[in-house]
Amino acid sequence: MQRRNFLQLSGAGLLWQLAGRSEAYTGGVIPALGSNILPILPLLTGSSFHLSLQSGQMEFLPGKKTSTYGINGNFLGPAIKVRDGDNVSFNVSNNLAEPTALHWHGMHVPANMDGGPHQLIQPGATWNAVFTVRQRAGTNWFHPHTHGQTGRQVYMGLAGLLMVEDAHTDVLDLPKTWGEDDIPLIIQDRRFRTDGSFAYLSSMTDSIQGMLGDVFLVNGAVSPRVSLPAKEVRFRVLNGSNARVYRLAFSDGRTFRQIATDNALLEAPVELTTLTLSPGERAEVVINCTADLGKRLVLLDTLSRASLLMLNIDKTPAQSTTLPATLANLEWLDPAAAARTRSFTLSMGMRMGMGMMMGMGGGMQFLINGVSLDLARIDQTVPLNDIEIWEIRNAGPMGMLHSFHVHGTHFTIVERNGSVANVHAYEKGYKDTVQVNSGEVVKLILKMTDYTAAANAPYMFHCHILEHEDRGMMGQFIVT
Repeated sequence: MQRRNFLQLSGAGLLWQLAGRSEAYTGGVIPALGSNILPILPLLTGSSFHLSLQSGQMEFLPGKKTSTYGINGNFLGPAIKVRDGDNVSFNVSNNLAEPTALHWHGMHVPANMDGGPHQLIQPGATWNAVFTVRQRAGTNWFHPHTHGQTGRQVYMGLAGLLMVEDAHTDVLDLPKTWGEDDIPLIIQDRRFRTDGSFAYLSSMTDSIQGMLGDVFLVNGAVSPRVSLPAKEVRFRVLNGSNARVYRLAFSDGRTFRQIATDNALLEAPVELTTLTLSPGERAEVVINCTADLGKRLVLLDTLSRASLLMLNIDKTPAQSTTLPATLANLEWLDPAAAARTRSFTLSMGMRMGMGMMMGMGGGMQFLINGVSLDLARIDQTVPLNDIEIWEIRNAGPMGMLHSFHVHGTHFTIVERNGSVANVHAYEKGYKDTVQVNSGEVVKLILKMTDYTAAANAPYMFHCHILEHEDRGMMGQFIVT
C-alpha cells in the first residue's frame, strides 16, 4: 500500500475511534409508549400526482415545536399506490427555500426521471417526472437526493412510500385494507435540542458513523399505538433512518412471516422471530393476531432496546385472510451467465492538512474504489441487458457498516463472504439495498434493462447511510 494511502486510512480509523458515541440532546420528557395514535400515511391512487415539498412544524415532544419539512404536509409525505403497466406523472413542486431533488427509490425508471442529484429542483420550480411502471408489486419509497444535503433534508422529514400493485397480487389472499390490516411503518430516529429543534450533525461522531438519534418515530409519531383487528395483519416496514440498523421483534417473542423484500414478494413466506433492516431497506411482514383479541403487543428494536410501537388487538375483524403458501415465481439470473464482475471497495480517507480535525469530521471522506463522488466523472459503463456480478467489499474500520444501494434496477444476493449459506433467509428476493458489515464481501447479480443512461443523467450507486453518501461514498454509471 502506498504510504499516503496508508496514512489516510490510519488517520480515518483513528478519527473513527476518537469520535466515540454521540451525545444525547433530547430536550423534554419522551411520552410513554402508547401516548400517541399511529398516523397512517394518506393513500393516493391514480396516475397523476402533485407533490409539494414544503416547510412546517410538528410537536414531537410535549410543549416543544420543531421546524420540519414535509411532502403535502408538515412531516413525511403520502403513500402512493400505482400499478404495473401504468403511465404515471408526478408534478413535484419545490416550495422550500433551498434546492432539492426527489428520488424514486426502488423504481425501475429512465435515468433522467430517477430524481438523482442531476435532476435538481430549484426553489419555486416544479419538476415533472413521467414514466411507465415496469416492475412487480412491492413497497418502494421516495426521498431527496440532493448532493451533500440528502441526510439533512431526509432528517427534516422529506420521505414517503411508493407502492406498486399488479395483476398477481390482485388475486392473492393478502391483507389489503389500508390503515386497517395493511399498515405502513416508516421507522426513524431523531435527536432533539432542548428547544425542540432537530440536533442534526451535533458531534464529530455524527459525520463518521452516521446520524443516530435517541428518540424513535414511527410514521412521524413518538411512542405511538395502533388499534388492530384480530386477524392477519400486514406491515409494510421501511427503515427510513439516516444511519441506524434495526432488528425488529415482538414483545412476546412470537414468530411472524415475511412476505416481501425491497422490490417484490418472496416466493414463499419466511418464518422469523427477528428481522434486520439497514437504512433504505424495506420488508413486508404478516403477523397472525387471530387468537389475540384483547391482547397488547409491542414492536421492539432489539439492538437499541427501544419500544417502537404499541399494538392493541381490540377490533373484531369484518373478514379474514389466509396467507398463501406460495406467493410468487421469481426469475433468477444465473451467475454462470455473467459477462463480468465489477468490484466496489467501500473505505474511508482523509483530506490531509492541519484542518482535517476541525469541525464535525470536516477532514473525513467516504470512498468507493478510492475516490469520492465527482458529479462530472462517470465511474462505470454498463452494457444494456448484460448480466453482471457486483462484488461489494467493506474495507472500513472495524465496526463500521455500510448499506449499498443501486439505482434503476433490482438485484439478488449471490453470496456473503464466499458462501450462499451466509445469505439470510429474509433477503433472498429482489432487492435494491443491502447491508454490508465491516470486513464483509457481498456479491450481487443484476442486469440493466429497458433504459440507457447518458453522462448528463447517469444512475447512481452509493452507501445509504446518508452522511456517508453526502461525504462522497457514491458513484455514477451510464448504460449503453
